[in-house]
Amino acid sequence: MLEKLDLSWIDYLIMLIYFVFVLGIGWFLRKYMKNANAFLEAGRSIPAWVAGLAFISTNLGALEVMGMTGSGMKYGMLTTHFYWIGAIPAMIFLAVFMMPFYYGSKARSVPEFLKLRYDEKTRGLNAILFAVMTILASGISMYALAILMEKVLGWDFNISLWVSALIVLGYTYLGGLSSAIYNEVLQFFIIVIGLLPLVFLSLKDVGGWAGLKESLAPISTDMGYAADAWTTTWKYSGHATSNPLGVEWFGILFGLGFVLSFGYWCTNFLIVQRAFAAESVTASRKVPLIGAIPKMFIPFLIIVPGIISLALWKDPSKNFVMPLDAGGKPIYDYTIIMLLRQYLPAGVLGLGITALLASFMSGMAGNVSAFNTVWTYDIYQSYIRRPTGNEEADGKHYLNVGRVATIFGVLLSIAAAYIATKFGNIMDFLQTIFSMINAPLFAVIFLGMFWRRTTGHAAFIGLLSGFLLALLHHGLTVPEGATTLVKGGWLGVVHTYPVEMAQNFWTAIIAFSSATLITVFLSLVTRQIKTEDDLRGLVYSLTPRLKEENVPWYQRPAGLAVIVAVICIILSIMFW
Repeated sequence: MLEKLDLSWIDYLIMLIYFVFVLGIGWFLRKYMKNANAFLEAGRSIPAWVAGLAFISTNLGALEVMGMTGSGMKYGMLTTHFYWIGAIPAMIFLAVFMMPFYYGSKARSVPEFLKLRYDEKTRGLNAILFAVMTILASGISMYALAILMEKVLGWDFNISLWVSALIVLGYTYLGGLSSAIYNEVLQFFIIVIGLLPLVFLSLKDVGGWAGLKESLAPISTDMGYAADAWTTTWKYSGHATSNPLGVEWFGILFGLGFVLSFGYWCTNFLIVQRAFAAESVTASRKVPLIGAIPKMFIPFLIIVPGIISLALWKDPSKNFVMPLDAGGKPIYDYTIIMLLRQYLPAGVLGLGITALLASFMSGMAGNVSAFNTVWTYDIYQSYIRRPTGNEEADGKHYLNVGRVATIFGVLLSIAAAYIATKFGNIMDFLQTIFSMINAPLFAVIFLGMFWRRTTGHAAFIGLLSGFLLALLHHGLTVPEGATTLVKGGWLGVVHTYPVEMAQNFWTAIIAFSSATLITVFLSLVTRQIKTEDDLRGLVYSLTPRLKEENVPWYQRPAGLAVIVAVICIILSIMFW
Protein backbone atom coordinates (compact mmCIF):
# COMPACT_ATOMS: atom_id res chain seq x y z
CA MET A 1 0.00 0.00 0.00
CA LEU A 2 1.43 3.36 -1.02
CA GLU A 3 1.62 6.15 1.50
CA LYS A 4 -0.35 9.22 0.53
CA LEU A 5 1.54 12.30 -0.59
CA ASP A 6 2.51 14.74 2.13
CA LEU A 7 0.46 17.80 1.18
CA SER A 8 0.54 21.11 3.06
CA TRP A 9 -2.36 23.49 3.60
CA ILE A 10 -1.08 25.52 0.62
CA ASP A 11 -1.50 22.52 -1.66
CA TYR A 12 -5.07 21.97 -0.47
CA LEU A 13 -5.83 25.68 -0.88
CA ILE A 14 -4.66 25.62 -4.51
CA MET A 15 -6.93 22.64 -5.24
CA LEU A 16 -9.87 24.29 -3.47
CA ILE A 17 -9.43 27.48 -5.51
CA TYR A 18 -9.43 25.41 -8.68
CA PHE A 19 -12.68 23.64 -7.75
CA VAL A 20 -14.32 26.97 -6.95
CA PHE A 21 -13.26 28.34 -10.35
CA VAL A 22 -14.58 25.42 -12.42
CA LEU A 23 -17.90 25.37 -10.59
CA GLY A 24 -18.04 29.17 -10.79
CA ILE A 25 -17.73 29.10 -14.57
CA GLY A 26 -20.67 26.72 -14.77
CA TRP A 27 -22.68 28.87 -12.35
CA PHE A 28 -21.94 32.05 -14.35
CA LEU A 29 -22.94 30.48 -17.69
CA ARG A 30 -26.12 28.84 -16.42
CA LYS A 31 -28.21 31.98 -17.13
CA TYR A 32 -27.38 31.70 -20.85
CA MET A 33 -28.64 28.10 -21.08
CA LYS A 34 -32.14 28.96 -22.31
CA ASN A 35 -32.56 26.21 -24.91
CA ALA A 36 -30.99 23.04 -26.27
CA ASN A 37 -28.92 24.94 -28.84
CA ALA A 38 -27.18 26.97 -26.15
CA PHE A 39 -26.70 23.99 -23.81
CA LEU A 40 -25.61 21.35 -26.35
CA GLU A 41 -23.97 23.43 -29.12
CA ALA A 42 -22.73 26.57 -27.31
CA GLY A 43 -24.79 28.55 -29.84
CA ARG A 44 -22.00 28.13 -32.43
CA SER A 45 -20.43 31.30 -31.06
CA ILE A 46 -17.01 30.25 -29.71
CA PRO A 47 -13.92 32.12 -31.09
CA ALA A 48 -11.41 29.99 -33.03
CA TRP A 49 -8.57 30.32 -30.49
CA VAL A 50 -10.83 29.33 -27.56
CA ALA A 51 -12.26 26.37 -29.47
CA GLY A 52 -8.73 25.43 -30.62
CA LEU A 53 -7.38 25.23 -27.07
CA ALA A 54 -10.51 23.37 -25.94
CA PHE A 55 -10.03 21.03 -28.93
CA ILE A 56 -6.65 19.95 -27.63
CA SER A 57 -7.50 20.20 -23.92
CA THR A 58 -10.40 17.76 -24.38
CA ASN A 59 -7.84 15.26 -25.61
CA LEU A 60 -5.45 16.24 -22.81
CA GLY A 61 -7.30 14.15 -20.28
CA ALA A 62 -6.52 10.89 -18.55
CA LEU A 63 -5.35 9.36 -21.85
CA GLU A 64 -2.69 11.99 -22.24
CA VAL A 65 -1.41 12.72 -18.77
CA MET A 66 -1.68 9.47 -16.86
CA GLY A 67 -1.85 7.12 -19.84
CA MET A 68 0.89 8.70 -21.95
CA THR A 69 3.29 9.15 -19.04
CA GLY A 70 2.84 5.47 -18.25
CA SER A 71 3.29 4.61 -21.93
CA GLY A 72 6.48 6.71 -21.99
CA MET A 73 7.91 4.43 -19.31
CA LYS A 74 6.59 1.34 -21.12
CA TYR A 75 7.37 2.20 -24.76
CA GLY A 76 9.84 5.13 -24.69
CA MET A 77 9.94 7.82 -27.38
CA LEU A 78 7.94 5.56 -29.68
CA THR A 79 4.94 6.84 -27.72
CA THR A 80 5.36 10.15 -29.59
CA HIS A 81 4.00 8.37 -32.66
CA PHE A 82 0.59 9.05 -31.10
CA TYR A 83 1.32 12.75 -31.65
CA TRP A 84 3.50 13.38 -34.66
CA ILE A 85 2.27 10.65 -37.02
CA GLY A 86 -0.83 9.68 -35.03
CA ALA A 87 -2.45 13.11 -34.72
CA ILE A 88 -0.98 15.99 -36.75
CA PRO A 89 -1.64 14.69 -40.32
CA ALA A 90 -5.22 13.81 -39.35
CA MET A 91 -5.77 17.22 -37.74
CA ILE A 92 -4.53 18.92 -40.90
CA PHE A 93 -6.83 16.76 -43.04
CA LEU A 94 -9.80 17.52 -40.77
CA ALA A 95 -9.17 21.26 -41.03
CA VAL A 96 -8.51 21.48 -44.75
CA PHE A 97 -10.96 18.94 -46.16
CA MET A 98 -13.57 17.73 -43.66
CA MET A 99 -14.65 20.71 -41.55
CA PRO A 100 -16.26 22.51 -44.54
CA PHE A 101 -18.59 19.50 -44.90
CA TYR A 102 -19.27 19.08 -41.21
CA TYR A 103 -19.87 22.75 -40.50
CA GLY A 104 -21.50 23.63 -43.81
CA SER A 105 -24.05 20.81 -43.55
CA LYS A 106 -25.43 22.41 -40.34
CA ALA A 107 -25.27 18.96 -38.73
CA ARG A 108 -25.25 19.15 -34.94
CA SER A 109 -23.20 15.98 -34.54
CA VAL A 110 -21.22 13.42 -36.55
CA PRO A 111 -24.10 10.89 -36.40
CA GLU A 112 -26.43 13.56 -37.81
CA PHE A 113 -23.98 14.15 -40.65
CA LEU A 114 -24.21 10.42 -41.41
CA LYS A 115 -27.99 10.77 -41.64
CA LEU A 116 -27.66 13.63 -44.13
CA ARG A 117 -25.07 11.77 -46.23
CA TYR A 118 -26.53 8.26 -45.94
CA ASP A 119 -29.69 7.41 -44.03
CA GLU A 120 -31.31 7.09 -40.63
CA LYS A 121 -30.13 3.57 -39.79
CA THR A 122 -26.46 4.48 -40.34
CA ARG A 123 -26.90 7.49 -38.06
CA GLY A 124 -28.61 5.32 -35.42
CA LEU A 125 -25.87 2.67 -35.43
CA ASN A 126 -23.10 5.24 -35.08
CA ALA A 127 -24.98 7.12 -32.36
CA ILE A 128 -25.29 3.95 -30.27
CA LEU A 129 -21.64 2.93 -30.77
CA PHE A 130 -20.44 6.47 -30.04
CA ALA A 131 -22.55 6.71 -26.88
CA VAL A 132 -20.97 3.49 -25.60
CA MET A 133 -17.48 4.74 -26.47
CA THR A 134 -17.91 8.09 -24.70
CA ILE A 135 -19.22 6.41 -21.57
CA LEU A 136 -16.24 4.04 -21.46
CA ALA A 137 -13.77 6.88 -22.14
CA SER A 138 -15.39 9.06 -19.47
CA GLY A 139 -15.19 6.14 -17.07
CA ILE A 140 -11.47 5.86 -17.73
CA SER A 141 -10.99 9.51 -16.79
CA MET A 142 -13.04 9.01 -13.63
CA TYR A 143 -10.99 5.94 -12.73
CA ALA A 144 -7.76 7.90 -13.21
CA LEU A 145 -8.98 10.76 -11.07
CA ALA A 146 -10.19 8.40 -8.34
CA ILE A 147 -6.74 6.75 -8.24
CA LEU A 148 -5.14 10.17 -7.92
CA MET A 149 -7.41 11.24 -5.06
CA GLU A 150 -6.93 7.88 -3.35
CA LYS A 151 -3.13 8.12 -3.47
CA VAL A 152 -2.86 11.86 -2.89
CA LEU A 153 -5.55 12.46 -0.29
CA GLY A 154 -5.76 8.98 1.16
CA TRP A 155 -9.46 8.82 0.30
CA ASP A 156 -11.25 5.56 -0.38
CA PHE A 157 -11.29 4.75 -4.12
CA ASN A 158 -15.09 4.54 -4.24
CA ILE A 159 -15.60 7.84 -2.44
CA SER A 160 -13.03 9.49 -4.71
CA LEU A 161 -14.85 8.20 -7.78
CA TRP A 162 -18.21 9.60 -6.72
CA VAL A 163 -16.83 12.96 -5.56
CA SER A 164 -14.98 13.55 -8.84
CA ALA A 165 -18.10 12.58 -10.79
CA LEU A 166 -20.26 15.04 -8.83
CA ILE A 167 -17.87 17.95 -9.44
CA VAL A 168 -17.87 17.38 -13.21
CA LEU A 169 -21.63 16.87 -13.17
CA GLY A 170 -22.00 20.19 -11.35
CA TYR A 171 -20.39 22.48 -13.92
CA THR A 172 -21.49 20.50 -16.98
CA TYR A 173 -25.11 20.39 -15.79
CA LEU A 174 -25.11 24.14 -15.12
CA GLY A 175 -23.32 25.52 -18.16
CA GLY A 176 -23.49 22.80 -20.81
CA LEU A 177 -20.97 22.73 -23.67
CA SER A 178 -19.94 26.38 -23.13
CA SER A 179 -18.96 25.61 -19.55
CA ALA A 180 -17.03 22.54 -20.67
CA ILE A 181 -15.16 24.51 -23.37
CA TYR A 182 -14.16 27.48 -21.19
CA ASN A 183 -13.15 25.15 -18.37
CA GLU A 184 -11.02 23.19 -20.87
CA VAL A 185 -9.14 26.37 -21.81
CA LEU A 186 -8.51 27.08 -18.12
CA GLN A 187 -7.46 23.46 -17.62
CA PHE A 188 -5.03 23.61 -20.55
CA PHE A 189 -3.00 26.40 -18.96
CA ILE A 190 -3.13 24.80 -15.51
CA ILE A 191 -1.83 21.51 -16.95
CA VAL A 192 1.09 23.19 -18.72
CA ILE A 193 2.06 25.38 -15.74
CA GLY A 194 1.59 22.55 -13.25
CA LEU A 195 3.67 19.93 -15.06
CA LEU A 196 6.54 22.06 -16.43
CA PRO A 197 8.51 22.03 -13.14
CA LEU A 198 8.33 18.23 -13.16
CA VAL A 199 9.96 18.09 -16.60
CA PHE A 200 12.85 20.36 -15.69
CA LEU A 201 13.54 18.80 -12.28
CA SER A 202 13.43 15.19 -13.48
CA LEU A 203 15.52 15.90 -16.57
CA LYS A 204 18.12 17.72 -14.47
CA ASP A 205 18.25 14.75 -12.09
CA VAL A 206 19.34 12.36 -14.85
CA GLY A 207 21.88 14.74 -16.39
CA GLY A 208 19.81 16.19 -19.21
CA TRP A 209 18.91 14.43 -22.46
CA ALA A 210 22.44 13.10 -22.92
CA GLY A 211 22.48 11.74 -19.39
CA LEU A 212 19.08 10.12 -19.93
CA LYS A 213 20.29 8.33 -23.06
CA GLU A 214 23.37 7.14 -21.21
CA SER A 215 21.28 5.83 -18.29
CA LEU A 216 18.85 4.01 -20.60
CA ALA A 217 21.49 2.34 -22.78
CA PRO A 218 22.28 -0.62 -20.44
CA ILE A 219 18.59 -1.01 -19.55
CA SER A 220 17.65 -1.18 -23.23
CA THR A 221 20.44 -3.66 -23.96
CA ASP A 222 19.39 -5.91 -21.07
CA MET A 223 15.87 -6.02 -22.52
CA GLY A 224 17.17 -7.13 -25.90
CA TYR A 225 16.95 -3.79 -27.74
CA ALA A 226 19.53 -1.43 -29.20
CA ALA A 227 21.13 1.01 -26.76
CA ASP A 228 19.12 4.00 -28.04
CA ALA A 229 15.82 2.17 -28.68
CA TRP A 230 14.06 4.10 -25.88
CA THR A 231 15.00 7.53 -27.23
CA THR A 232 14.26 7.14 -30.96
CA THR A 233 11.02 6.85 -32.94
CA TRP A 234 11.45 5.27 -36.41
CA LYS A 235 15.02 3.98 -36.25
CA TYR A 236 14.17 0.47 -35.02
CA SER A 237 10.72 0.03 -36.53
CA GLY A 238 11.92 -2.39 -39.22
CA HIS A 239 10.84 -5.38 -37.11
CA ALA A 240 8.24 -5.66 -34.36
CA THR A 241 10.71 -7.40 -32.04
CA SER A 242 13.35 -4.67 -32.30
CA ASN A 243 11.45 -1.90 -30.47
CA PRO A 244 9.56 -1.63 -27.16
CA LEU A 245 6.26 -0.82 -28.88
CA GLY A 246 6.23 -4.25 -30.51
CA VAL A 247 5.01 -2.90 -33.86
CA GLU A 248 6.83 -2.65 -37.20
CA TRP A 249 6.76 0.49 -39.38
CA PHE A 250 3.73 -0.66 -41.43
CA GLY A 251 1.60 -1.13 -38.33
CA ILE A 252 2.68 2.29 -37.03
CA LEU A 253 2.18 4.07 -40.34
CA PHE A 254 -1.07 2.43 -41.45
CA GLY A 255 -2.60 1.19 -38.17
CA LEU A 256 -1.85 4.30 -36.12
CA GLY A 257 -0.85 7.01 -38.61
CA PHE A 258 -3.83 6.43 -40.88
CA VAL A 259 -6.60 4.25 -39.43
CA LEU A 260 -6.56 5.03 -35.69
CA SER A 261 -5.40 8.61 -36.16
CA PHE A 262 -7.83 9.68 -38.88
CA GLY A 263 -10.59 7.65 -37.25
CA TYR A 264 -10.10 9.47 -33.96
CA TRP A 265 -9.37 13.04 -35.02
CA CYS A 266 -11.68 13.22 -38.05
CA THR A 267 -14.78 11.33 -36.90
CA ASN A 268 -14.81 11.31 -33.08
CA PHE A 269 -17.56 13.76 -32.15
CA LEU A 270 -15.98 14.30 -28.73
CA ILE A 271 -13.14 16.13 -30.50
CA VAL A 272 -14.95 17.52 -33.54
CA GLN A 273 -17.70 19.01 -31.33
CA ARG A 274 -15.30 21.80 -30.31
CA ALA A 275 -14.88 22.81 -33.95
CA PHE A 276 -18.67 22.51 -34.47
CA ALA A 277 -19.08 25.17 -31.77
CA ALA A 278 -16.85 27.74 -33.59
CA GLU A 279 -18.37 31.02 -34.73
CA SER A 280 -17.90 30.52 -38.52
CA VAL A 281 -16.80 27.96 -41.09
CA THR A 282 -13.36 29.61 -41.36
CA ALA A 283 -12.99 29.58 -37.58
CA SER A 284 -14.04 25.91 -37.47
CA ARG A 285 -11.28 25.03 -39.97
CA LYS A 286 -8.67 26.86 -37.89
CA VAL A 287 -9.67 25.08 -34.67
CA PRO A 288 -7.77 21.79 -35.32
CA LEU A 289 -4.72 23.70 -36.61
CA ILE A 290 -4.57 25.99 -33.58
CA GLY A 291 -4.81 22.90 -31.40
CA ALA A 292 -2.10 21.11 -33.43
CA ILE A 293 0.61 23.60 -32.46
CA PRO A 294 0.67 22.82 -28.71
CA LYS A 295 -0.18 19.19 -29.49
CA MET A 296 3.22 18.70 -31.14
CA PHE A 297 5.09 19.78 -28.00
CA ILE A 298 3.00 17.97 -25.37
CA PRO A 299 5.25 14.85 -25.61
CA PHE A 300 8.02 16.85 -23.91
CA LEU A 301 5.60 17.65 -21.10
CA ILE A 302 4.32 14.14 -20.34
CA ILE A 303 6.15 11.43 -22.33
CA VAL A 304 9.71 12.50 -21.55
CA PRO A 305 9.08 12.39 -17.75
CA GLY A 306 7.66 8.90 -18.28
CA ILE A 307 10.87 7.82 -20.01
CA ILE A 308 12.91 9.40 -17.24
CA SER A 309 10.97 7.38 -14.67
CA LEU A 310 12.30 4.15 -16.22
CA ALA A 311 15.89 5.33 -15.71
CA LEU A 312 15.09 6.44 -12.16
CA TRP A 313 13.39 3.14 -11.30
CA LYS A 314 16.36 1.10 -12.52
CA ASP A 315 18.86 3.23 -10.57
CA PRO A 316 18.83 2.27 -6.87
CA SER A 317 20.61 5.48 -5.90
CA LYS A 318 17.59 7.56 -6.97
CA ASN A 319 15.21 5.90 -4.51
CA PHE A 320 12.40 6.10 -7.04
CA VAL A 321 9.58 3.75 -6.04
CA MET A 322 7.07 2.25 -8.49
CA PRO A 323 4.15 0.07 -7.35
CA LEU A 324 4.33 -3.40 -8.90
CA ASP A 325 1.68 -5.88 -9.99
CA ALA A 326 1.59 -9.56 -9.03
CA GLY A 327 4.06 -10.37 -11.81
CA GLY A 328 6.61 -7.82 -10.64
CA LYS A 329 5.93 -5.37 -13.49
CA PRO A 330 5.37 -1.66 -12.86
CA ILE A 331 1.77 -0.47 -12.66
CA TYR A 332 2.25 2.17 -15.33
CA ASP A 333 -0.83 4.22 -14.44
CA TYR A 334 0.94 5.37 -11.25
CA THR A 335 3.98 6.79 -13.08
CA ILE A 336 2.96 10.45 -13.01
CA ILE A 337 1.89 10.24 -9.35
CA MET A 338 5.24 8.76 -8.32
CA LEU A 339 7.10 11.49 -10.22
CA LEU A 340 5.12 14.17 -8.42
CA ARG A 341 5.94 12.48 -5.11
CA GLN A 342 9.64 12.42 -6.03
CA TYR A 343 10.17 16.01 -7.14
CA LEU A 344 7.60 18.64 -6.22
CA PRO A 345 7.73 20.50 -2.87
CA ALA A 346 4.76 21.98 -0.99
CA GLY A 347 2.89 24.57 -3.02
CA VAL A 348 4.36 23.41 -6.29
CA LEU A 349 3.10 19.92 -5.48
CA GLY A 350 -0.39 21.34 -5.08
CA LEU A 351 -0.09 22.96 -8.50
CA GLY A 352 1.04 19.67 -10.03
CA ILE A 353 -1.81 17.75 -8.42
CA THR A 354 -4.25 20.42 -9.60
CA ALA A 355 -2.88 19.98 -13.13
CA LEU A 356 -3.72 16.28 -12.95
CA LEU A 357 -7.17 17.03 -11.56
CA ALA A 358 -7.69 19.47 -14.43
CA SER A 359 -6.65 16.96 -17.06
CA PHE A 360 -8.90 14.20 -15.75
CA MET A 361 -11.90 16.49 -15.33
CA SER A 362 -11.34 17.82 -18.84
CA GLY A 363 -11.56 14.31 -20.25
CA MET A 364 -14.64 13.49 -18.19
CA ALA A 365 -16.53 16.66 -19.07
CA GLY A 366 -15.65 16.37 -22.76
CA ASN A 367 -17.04 12.88 -23.01
CA VAL A 368 -20.16 13.68 -21.00
CA SER A 369 -20.94 16.79 -23.09
CA ALA A 370 -20.53 14.78 -26.29
CA PHE A 371 -22.71 11.99 -24.89
CA ASN A 372 -25.58 14.30 -23.91
CA THR A 373 -25.59 15.89 -27.38
CA VAL A 374 -25.68 12.58 -29.24
CA TRP A 375 -28.25 11.12 -26.86
CA THR A 376 -30.54 14.17 -27.14
CA TYR A 377 -30.33 14.83 -30.89
CA ASP A 378 -29.48 11.47 -32.42
CA ILE A 379 -31.33 9.04 -30.18
CA TYR A 380 -34.06 10.77 -28.13
CA GLN A 381 -35.15 13.32 -30.75
CA SER A 382 -34.97 10.78 -33.57
CA TYR A 383 -36.59 7.75 -31.98
CA ILE A 384 -38.40 8.75 -28.78
CA ARG A 385 -39.92 12.24 -29.15
CA ARG A 386 -39.70 14.15 -32.41
CA PRO A 387 -40.04 17.99 -32.54
CA THR A 388 -43.61 19.27 -32.31
CA GLY A 389 -43.04 22.38 -34.41
CA ASN A 390 -43.17 24.79 -31.47
CA GLU A 391 -39.55 25.97 -31.52
CA GLU A 392 -39.55 27.56 -28.06
CA ALA A 393 -41.27 24.66 -26.33
CA ASP A 394 -39.08 22.11 -28.15
CA GLY A 395 -35.93 24.03 -27.23
CA LYS A 396 -36.80 23.96 -23.53
CA HIS A 397 -37.87 20.32 -23.64
CA TYR A 398 -34.65 19.16 -25.27
CA LEU A 399 -32.68 21.36 -22.87
CA ASN A 400 -34.20 19.38 -19.99
CA VAL A 401 -33.51 16.11 -21.82
CA GLY A 402 -29.87 17.17 -22.29
CA ARG A 403 -29.53 17.88 -18.58
CA VAL A 404 -31.07 14.54 -17.62
CA ALA A 405 -28.72 12.86 -20.14
CA THR A 406 -25.81 14.57 -18.39
CA ILE A 407 -26.77 12.95 -15.07
CA PHE A 408 -27.41 9.61 -16.77
CA GLY A 409 -24.06 9.78 -18.58
CA VAL A 410 -22.15 10.45 -15.38
CA LEU A 411 -23.79 7.49 -13.64
CA LEU A 412 -22.93 5.16 -16.52
CA SER A 413 -19.37 6.53 -16.53
CA ILE A 414 -18.99 5.54 -12.89
CA ALA A 415 -19.87 1.97 -13.84
CA ALA A 416 -17.34 2.12 -16.69
CA ALA A 417 -14.65 3.29 -14.25
CA TYR A 418 -14.78 -0.06 -12.52
CA ILE A 419 -14.17 -1.82 -15.85
CA ALA A 420 -11.05 0.34 -16.33
CA THR A 421 -9.56 -1.14 -13.16
CA LYS A 422 -9.02 -4.39 -15.08
CA PHE A 423 -6.42 -2.83 -17.39
CA GLY A 424 -2.79 -2.22 -16.44
CA ASN A 425 -2.55 0.84 -18.67
CA ILE A 426 -5.56 3.06 -19.43
CA MET A 427 -3.88 4.14 -22.68
CA ASP A 428 -4.11 0.55 -23.94
CA PHE A 429 -7.77 0.32 -22.88
CA LEU A 430 -8.73 3.52 -24.71
CA GLN A 431 -6.95 2.46 -27.89
CA THR A 432 -8.84 -0.85 -27.78
CA ILE A 433 -12.14 1.06 -27.79
CA PHE A 434 -11.04 3.48 -30.52
CA SER A 435 -9.77 0.71 -32.79
CA MET A 436 -13.16 -1.00 -32.78
CA ILE A 437 -15.45 2.02 -33.16
CA ASN A 438 -13.55 4.89 -34.81
CA ALA A 439 -11.66 2.85 -37.43
CA PRO A 440 -14.72 1.51 -39.34
CA LEU A 441 -16.49 4.86 -38.89
CA PHE A 442 -13.63 6.68 -40.61
CA ALA A 443 -13.85 4.28 -43.57
CA VAL A 444 -17.56 5.02 -44.01
CA ILE A 445 -17.26 8.82 -43.62
CA PHE A 446 -14.18 9.04 -45.83
CA LEU A 447 -15.88 7.10 -48.64
CA GLY A 448 -19.04 9.16 -48.25
CA MET A 449 -17.22 12.48 -48.52
CA PHE A 450 -15.05 11.60 -51.49
CA TRP A 451 -17.06 9.03 -53.48
CA ARG A 452 -20.58 10.03 -54.43
CA ARG A 453 -21.47 6.44 -55.37
CA THR A 454 -21.34 5.27 -51.72
CA THR A 455 -24.84 4.18 -50.68
CA GLY A 456 -26.66 4.16 -47.35
CA HIS A 457 -27.20 0.39 -47.25
CA ALA A 458 -23.52 -0.21 -47.99
CA ALA A 459 -22.38 2.26 -45.32
CA PHE A 460 -24.58 0.70 -42.64
CA ILE A 461 -23.44 -2.87 -43.34
CA GLY A 462 -19.80 -1.76 -43.75
CA LEU A 463 -19.86 0.09 -40.42
CA LEU A 464 -21.48 -2.82 -38.58
CA SER A 465 -19.22 -5.43 -40.21
CA GLY A 466 -16.06 -3.48 -39.43
CA PHE A 467 -17.04 -3.22 -35.76
CA LEU A 468 -18.00 -6.91 -35.48
CA LEU A 469 -14.82 -8.12 -37.21
CA ALA A 470 -12.73 -5.91 -34.91
CA LEU A 471 -14.56 -7.43 -31.96
CA LEU A 472 -13.91 -10.92 -33.37
CA HIS A 473 -10.18 -10.20 -33.80
CA HIS A 474 -9.97 -8.94 -30.22
CA GLY A 475 -11.77 -12.05 -29.00
CA LEU A 476 -9.33 -14.38 -30.76
CA THR A 477 -6.06 -12.63 -29.86
CA VAL A 478 -4.29 -11.59 -26.67
CA PRO A 479 -1.25 -9.52 -25.72
CA GLU A 480 1.55 -11.44 -24.09
CA GLY A 481 1.06 -11.87 -20.36
CA ALA A 482 -2.65 -10.97 -20.40
CA THR A 483 -4.38 -12.01 -17.18
CA THR A 484 -7.93 -10.78 -17.84
CA LEU A 485 -10.45 -11.43 -20.64
CA VAL A 486 -10.95 -7.65 -21.00
CA LYS A 487 -7.65 -7.68 -22.93
CA GLY A 488 -8.90 -10.30 -25.41
CA GLY A 489 -8.95 -14.04 -25.95
CA TRP A 490 -12.51 -14.51 -24.71
CA LEU A 491 -13.32 -16.64 -27.81
CA GLY A 492 -10.04 -18.55 -27.76
CA VAL A 493 -6.48 -17.65 -28.69
CA VAL A 494 -5.22 -17.97 -32.27
CA HIS A 495 -2.45 -15.36 -32.00
CA THR A 496 -0.46 -13.67 -29.22
CA TYR A 497 0.88 -10.13 -29.70
CA PRO A 498 4.03 -8.91 -27.89
CA VAL A 499 2.16 -5.99 -26.26
CA GLU A 500 -1.38 -4.56 -26.04
CA MET A 501 -0.66 -1.73 -28.47
CA ALA A 502 0.32 -4.11 -31.27
CA GLN A 503 -3.01 -5.88 -30.83
CA ASN A 504 -4.84 -2.53 -31.00
CA PHE A 505 -3.09 -1.42 -34.18
CA TRP A 506 -4.01 -4.62 -36.00
CA THR A 507 -7.57 -4.51 -34.67
CA ALA A 508 -7.86 -1.03 -36.20
CA ILE A 509 -6.36 -2.17 -39.52
CA ILE A 510 -8.81 -5.08 -39.75
CA ALA A 511 -11.79 -2.89 -38.81
CA PHE A 512 -10.94 -0.18 -41.35
CA SER A 513 -9.99 -2.52 -44.21
CA SER A 514 -13.05 -4.74 -43.84
CA ALA A 515 -15.42 -1.76 -43.54
CA THR A 516 -13.87 -0.18 -46.65
CA LEU A 517 -13.99 -3.31 -48.81
CA ILE A 518 -17.53 -4.23 -47.78
CA THR A 519 -18.82 -0.67 -48.26
CA VAL A 520 -17.21 -0.36 -51.71
CA PHE A 521 -18.50 -3.74 -52.89
CA LEU A 522 -22.06 -3.17 -51.67
CA SER A 523 -22.11 0.37 -53.07
CA LEU A 524 -21.39 -1.07 -56.51
CA VAL A 525 -24.29 -3.54 -56.29
CA THR A 526 -26.89 -1.32 -54.56
CA ARG A 527 -28.73 1.73 -55.93
CA GLN A 528 -27.83 5.26 -54.88
CA ILE A 529 -31.06 6.81 -53.62
CA LYS A 530 -29.62 10.27 -52.94
CA THR A 531 -29.63 12.73 -55.85
CA GLU A 532 -26.81 15.14 -56.69
CA ASP A 533 -28.82 17.95 -55.09
CA ASP A 534 -29.11 15.87 -51.91
CA LEU A 535 -25.34 15.33 -51.84
CA ARG A 536 -24.29 18.90 -52.60
CA GLY A 537 -22.35 20.19 -49.60
CA LEU A 538 -21.77 16.63 -48.41
CA VAL A 539 -19.55 15.19 -51.16
CA TYR A 540 -16.27 16.83 -52.19
CA SER A 541 -16.76 16.71 -55.98
CA LEU A 542 -20.25 18.26 -55.75
CA THR A 543 -19.36 21.09 -53.35
CA PRO A 544 -18.10 24.56 -54.41
CA ARG A 545 -14.68 25.44 -53.00
CA LEU A 546 -14.42 28.11 -50.32
CA LYS A 547 -12.98 31.38 -51.65
CA GLU A 548 -10.35 33.22 -49.57
CA GLU A 549 -8.74 35.59 -52.08
CA ASN A 550 -8.66 38.61 -49.75
CA VAL A 551 -7.15 36.75 -46.79
CA PRO A 552 -3.31 36.73 -46.30
CA TRP A 553 -1.83 33.25 -46.84
CA TYR A 554 -0.69 32.89 -43.24
CA GLN A 555 -4.25 33.52 -42.01
CA ARG A 556 -5.80 30.94 -44.32
CA PRO A 557 -6.33 27.41 -43.00
CA ALA A 558 -4.16 26.05 -45.83
CA GLY A 559 -1.27 28.36 -44.93
CA LEU A 560 -1.52 27.50 -41.25
CA ALA A 561 -1.64 23.81 -42.22
CA VAL A 562 1.70 24.14 -44.06
CA ILE A 563 3.33 25.72 -40.99
CA VAL A 564 2.04 22.91 -38.75
CA ALA A 565 3.23 20.23 -41.19
CA VAL A 566 6.74 21.71 -41.43
CA ILE A 567 7.16 21.83 -37.63
CA CYS A 568 5.95 18.23 -37.35
CA ILE A 569 8.40 17.01 -40.00
CA ILE A 570 11.31 18.79 -38.27
CA LEU A 571 10.47 17.16 -34.91
CA SER A 572 10.18 13.71 -36.52
CA ILE A 573 13.61 14.07 -38.14
CA MET A 574 15.21 15.31 -34.91
CA PHE A 575 14.10 12.19 -33.00
CA TRP A 576 14.23 9.70 -35.86
